[in-house]
Formats: sequence, structure tokens, C-alpha cells
Amino acid sequence: MAAIKCILGLLVLFAVSAWTEAMVIVPIIVTSDYLWCLCCFHKLSAGLYQDGFQIQGDIAVPINRNADPCVQRGCKWPKSSDGKVYIPYVIANSYIITTAINSFSASTCIRFIPRTTQTDYINIKSLDGCYSYVGRQGNVQTVSLKSQGCIYFGTVQHELIHALGFNHEQCRSDRDQHIKILLQNVIPGMAYNFDKINTLNQGTPYDYNSVMHYGRLAFSKDNVSPTMVAIPNSNAVFGTATQMSQNDIDRINLLYCSK
Repeated sequence: MAAIKCILGLLVLFAVSAWTEAMVIVPIIVTSDYLWCLCCFHKLSAGLYQDGFQIQGDIAVPINRNADPCVQRGCKWPKSSDGKVYIPYVIANSYIITTAINSFSASTCIRFIPRTTQTDYINIKSLDGCYSYVGRQGNVQTVSLKSQGCIYFGTVQHELIHALGFNHEQCRSDRDQHIKILLQNVIPGMAYNFDKINTLNQGTPYDYNSVMHYGRLAFSKDNVSPTMVAIPNSNAVFGTATQMSQNDIDRINLLYCSK
């Protein structure tokens, strides 16, 4: 019955809010976290191992990871002499996501380029779910964009922003001033998805419209009870971004593109 409700729910979303972006249909709610919650895909996010790493939420991490912001530990991608940051990638599958990949070049100095012989690069695969490492790991690193469920404009941006070194918005160091986490409604064992991190916020404001923000039902134990509410305005909408917000763009530019 849950699976039927999930399918019907997605059909409704597509029917009332779909739009076309380079031949890709994108629903209003596109972040992988929200769709996983909506369709009970969160079961993939605990205890799953791929290529030697563990999946926690939609972030691939080594076991015993350091929760400090990796950008302060040297996980930024290097800047070229022309001021651009070139990030090589390969795509193991034939699905179309190049529009989202190339979208970074329109508003930032980030350039995702097809890999030739580079040692450090992103390997985009269709594995079990939508997830990425946070920041540059060195050598090949996996970004999973499952062909069924992850090939949405905002979802691709979300995972690639992880690869650039950014965490989820609701994990920001100042999140308690803007969002209240309702752990009593979170699936047992999934509370780590809401851990607060000592993030480098770069003077940018908390952003409910960030493509990196979870939806209110993310990892809800019954898909009805919210796991987060905004404060002080409990009716504020969040987790529905279809693409990077201006704050998302500003943060990338501050971290990578400013001189």
C-alpha cells in the first residue's frame, strides 16, 4: 500500500507541476532527500556500502568520518591560472544530465569538464540512490545519480554541490535560530542526518530556499509527521527548491571564485 501511495503521489506531482528542462521532466520538489522521504527510499540510506564507503543520507563518507567542514582540511578543488575551477567527470551511463552539470558555468567559476587523463575526477554512476562525497577526495570519487529517481535538475545540482564541499542547509552551525529538528518524528537510526556541523557559512544567511535544504518530511517515520519546522514562522516553506538559490551561488563563488 505504501508503494502504491508513493507512485500515486509522484504521479500527482508530475501532473500538476512538471516542466521541461532540456528534455528532462522536473517536478517542483526535486531534492533527493525529499523524494526519498516521500517514496520511502530512505531505507537505502542506512548501512549501505558502495566501493568501500558508507552512505549516510545522500552523503558518501568514509567510516569514522571527521564531521568538521572538509573545506578547511584541503578538500577544495584547485583553481586554474585563468581563475576557473575545472572538475573532470565521467558518466558511466547514458542518461542525460549535462544541462544540470553545465548550469554551474553560467553563474560561477566552476567548470565540470569531461575527463581525459586527470587523476582526480568525479565518476557519475547509476547506483542505489542519490549521493556524493563532500568535497574533493583525491583520485576517482563516486557521485551516484540513479537513473530512476535522481535524474532531476535540482537533484543533480544538489549532489554536485556536495562534491564541491558543501553540507546540507539544516546542518549549518546557526540552524537552531531558523529551524527546529523534531527528532521524535525521525526514523530510528536516522538522526545523524540532522547533526549540526561547525560549517563555514562565509557570512551568508540561512536559506530556506537552498537546493541543499531537506524537506519538512525528510526521514519522517510515518511520512506524515514533520521532522523539521521553521522558526519563528512555523508555516515557512522549505525543501522545495528546483535549482540553486542565489545564496547557493554566492557561497560557491565566495569559496571558489573570489580573489
